[in-house]
Amino acid sequence: EPGSSIKPFVVAAALASGRYGPDSTIDTAPGFMTVGGYQIRDVHPIGSATLTTVLEKSSNVGMAKLALDLPREMVWKTLQGFGFGEVSASGFPGESAGLLTHYTHWRPVGIASLSRGYGLSVTPLQLARAYAVLGSGGIARPITFLRQEDLTPGLTPVTDRQTGRVIDEQVARTLIRMLEAVVTREGTGKRAALTGYRVAGKTGTAWKAVAGGYSR
Repeated sequence: EPGSSIKPFVVAAALASGRYGPDSTIDTAPGFMTVGGYQIRDVHPIGSATLTTVLEKSSNVGMAKLALDLPREMVWKTLQGFGFGEVSASGFPGESAGLLTHYTHWRPVGIASLSRGYGLSVTPLQLARAYAVLGSGGIARPITFLRQEDLTPGLTPVTDRQTGRVIDEQVARTLIRMLEAVVTREGTGKRAALTGYRVAGKTGTAWKAVAGGYSR
């Protein structure tokens, strides 16, 4: 389970929907909410905040409200487009596809959990590939352990078969700017800042699943 490192890709679905932008406001007060009898909390409540701030502060409440407001199919298709829930076609034997259940099986509590990186599983390679898609302006490139000169776009079930496009370039660029806010003094990823360079990123903290629950 990837924890908060999955949040940018849920935000990508929100931006692509046209219903949200970087400055859209989400009310996260009082810093917790209950979904299906399960309480979701923010470590540091941020009240009413922009979507950029929700990502910058990694607000669990803000992300849950966002995901619950979006069409389930759109969130699922966006995550699938980034390569989650399928093997990356690297050719490496024994590669896992991870786990991304079909949206028809999602319940509200599951959507709220997914928005902060629980209830699905990913491989490090899948996560790296998804962030690389953002860096390439929304284009999925092939995954390989061998150096290649051919940059033919890689394909997933929902990417454009001609271009390999996962999301609109403007959405990718907007999201990168939002992720730059994470790597600032006010964000959760401030230790990744480099003087003289533009840096975008996302922190991810997850409890480890063990028999009977989670280990902290």
